[in-house]
Amino acid sequence: MALSRQRRVERKRLKAAAVAEETIDAPLPPDASSTLSRSAAAAPAKSLRRAISTYLALSKPRLAFLIVLTTTATYSIYPVPALLTHAATDAPSLSTLTLLYLTSGTFLAIASANTLNMLFEPAYDAKMSRTRNRPLVRGLVSKRSALLFAIATGVLGTALLWEGVNPTTAILGASNIALYAFAYTPLKRVHPVNTWVGAVVGAIPPLMGWCAAASQYSTTNASLSDPASIWTEAQELLFTEQAVGGWLIAALLFAWQFPHFFALSHAVRHEYANAGYKMLTSTNIPMAARVSLRYSLVMFPICAGLSYYNVTDQGFVVTSSVINGWMAREAFRFWWHNAEKGSARALFWASVWQLPIVLVLAMLHKKGLWERVWRSINGDIEGEIDEMYEDD
Repeated sequence: MALSRQRRVERKRLKAAAVAEETIDAPLPPDASSTLSRSAAAAPAKSLRRAISTYLALSKPRLAFLIVLTTTATYSIYPVPALLTHAATDAPSLSTLTLLYLTSGTFLAIASANTLNMLFEPAYDAKMSRTRNRPLVRGLVSKRSALLFAIATGVLGTALLWEGVNPTTAILGASNIALYAFAYTPLKRVHPVNTWVGAVVGAIPPLMGWCAAASQYSTTNASLSDPASIWTEAQELLFTEQAVGGWLIAALLFAWQFPHFFALSHAVRHEYANAGYKMLTSTNIPMAARVSLRYSLVMFPICAGLSYYNVTDQGFVVTSSVINGWMAREAFRFWWHNAEKGSARALFWASVWQLPIVLVLAMLHKKGLWERVWRSINGDIEGEIDEMYEDD
């Protein structure tokens, strides 16, 4: 009798634990494209609302916003002479027009890449809960219209970056379209190395933002009629000591994508496998957990490097370590529990907050920022001029 009762209690306990585990590791909500597709489907046919929602869904707006954020944040982090002095409005890299070209061109390039990605995958998207409501799967737009949209946004985005920013940034943007659509996308069905290729795609936008700012002080005037000048500009913007900061922020984005994506994909790993995608979380969870922990720890020396190369002040090492420590802790739990017990979801949300916070901290800890603010407030123009000559 007592044994029977003990068994009933144990079954209830196991059932409650199973329900709790299912809730903790429940799949994440549908992506923004799926949400917009539902909105488009509910709108009247051939209405402007339907068209806007559909084409915006093709651009994957949430992902596009994140990428534009990393681009513009890096642009802001770039060391600018005479920042916040009486001549700040004349500092070229603070140009509102340049920033407008950069953000617009980057967004359009991302829209092109994401549309091509969807164009190649409707049959696979239809097999996954998070993507089966995307516009091409639901038939809200034809493949021909989607292709024309991808071409138009790609050409216009590259043109805006070329004319309004510089050729190097435009070439990086166009290269990213090709890398995302024609390398990462097909590799998803071939080998788990696709995540590393995707991480390169995510690392390029910060380089675009860095080059956009650095070109304001470039000594090379690149011209389409002179291919040699384009290569010279690229060398100056990307392969000199002044470019180290841009590469470090690119490395930060590269490393961040592993804990973020592996935590995100864990909840739908079976759907990825059923759809024919070769994701590491579907084939080797322990390795995915180890890689996530490894790259979470890499965040610490990358942030220290930004301080070492005088992109940020020394305080950034301390403040960034706090938020990096949070994500490293969750990555450790992700590895220790082999992605179970809610560790995947916890790591996902830690990664969602970690990146924007670190970028904002880098902007706040920009080298010399607060000293120049103080001088500007106190009217210490002579000290600012002396510092400019020392930098030269």
